[in-house]
Amino acid sequence: NDDLVNNLVRGRIISSARVISAMRAVDRAHFCKDYPYEDSPQGIGYGATISAPHMHGYALEGLRQYLQPGMRALDVGSGSGYLTACMAEMVGDSGHVVGIEHIPELTNQSLEDLRTHYPEWVDSKRIEMVTGDGRKGYAAGAPYDCIHVGAASPSKPTELLKQLKSPGRMFVPVGIGCQYIVVYDKDSQGYITEDQVMGVRYVPLTDASKQWMD
Repeated sequence: NDDLVNNLVRGRIISSARVISAMRAVDRAHFCKDYPYEDSPQGIGYGATISAPHMHGYALEGLRQYLQPGMRALDVGSGSGYLTACMAEMVGDSGHVVGIEHIPELTNQSLEDLRTHYPEWVDSKRIEMVTGDGRKGYAAGAPYDCIHVGAASPSKPTELLKQLKSPGRMFVPVGIGCQYIVVYDKDSQGYITEDQVMGVRYVPLTDASKQWMD
């Protein structure tokens, strides 16, 4: 895991001390059984993947100002639970991170892995894993300082933006054919700006039955 993080630092994908520390503290192999340290997406079953480590690095760097100790975060399409755990490491004991995943088996597996390796986070409710339609967010835990989305939204995710604090930030792939990471910033008055950061290729943010068909 240290070699993986060192490579991300050398590649200038991650540079802030808190992101580096979080990615060192959370071992990717706890959540990804096959080739955990390869910088590429890996299948985790049920038509889902864990994103490549460099994309997780970009996400944590992009959201780091909104992952301060005591803040609240939502991870949509939490899958393996790896990035959710990195976010929980960053928000600390007084923070709260919710991972929402629509495949119940993945929710259960991620919770099992978290209980095995980070039981105090689960017991203290620093981290919470729920099954549900992430396209609708998770209103019970809203509003959030930041929201990460791990699958491509076909268009502007207006439902999720409603659950973002003012100020707050969302990191989300958007598009159907041509996809981009879009960073949405909501200011203290609730005004939203967006910035296309980079072109990407993500699985679509869809419902569970469609994902199984794919």
